[in-house]
Amino acid sequence: MSAPPPGPALIAVRGLVRVYRSGDVDLRALDGVDLEIHEGEFVAIMGTSGSGKSTLLTLLGGLDRATSGTYHLAGEDVTTLSKNRLAAVRNKLIGFVFQSFHLLARTSAVENVELPLIYAGVRAAERRKRALAALEQVGLSGRAHHTPAQLSGGQQQRVAIARALVNGPRLLLADEPTGNLDSRTSLEVMALLQGLHRAGHTVVLVTHEHDIAAHASRVIVMKDGKIVKDEVQEPVQAVVPP
Repeated sequence: MSAPPPGPALIAVRGLVRVYRSGDVDLRALDGVDLEIHEGEFVAIMGTSGSGKSTLLTLLGGLDRATSGTYHLAGEDVTTLSKNRLAAVRNKLIGFVFQSFHLLARTSAVENVELPLIYAGVRAAERRKRALAALEQVGLSGRAHHTPAQLSGGQQQRVAIARALVNGPRLLLADEPTGNLDSRTSLEVMALLQGLHRAGHTVVLVTHEHDIAAHASRVIVMKDGKIVKDEVQEPVQAVVPP
């Protein structure tokens, strides 16, 4: 199945290589990856452990630097940026969702969501307003003052998604976002991500589960640090049973 790209290239990667040194051995985690992801796409990246999928997501998020190759994000060459400039671009353009939620345990949901705004220098009153709006967007306005220990796994992931959304990013990167969740809660999270995609966000997620990747409109398969398959598909709509 093929379709025209839904928008201009938000991500443009050329010849991306990432080599890690382990003792006397060079481990080539990425081996010359070429990739474009367009504004408004929902992309799932799949592959077995060691395929390079998480390494690629880490580089796309600006959390690591490539050994060689180029990466343009919204037209800017990320590979040449200083640490401070890269952090600013990351905070402005990218929202991250992780498998393990990474919430502060003794901090309320709304305070967890506020964290990116603190780094961005947003004033307290505006921080709280935007954080509450993000929690409402993910259906958790009634849990704003609960700590993670008072929330289910699915609710914790929703808080993490709200935190990813609070700066109004163009790109959402999700690394195994359903990996710690049961089947029903996984469907709830995928329904939320599909809704955010329909609202205009570009979504890229890493998963090893075919039923999760089925909810994306494009699937990329990696093996040995290379892209071996890249297909557009009709996404399965995530419907949570009553």
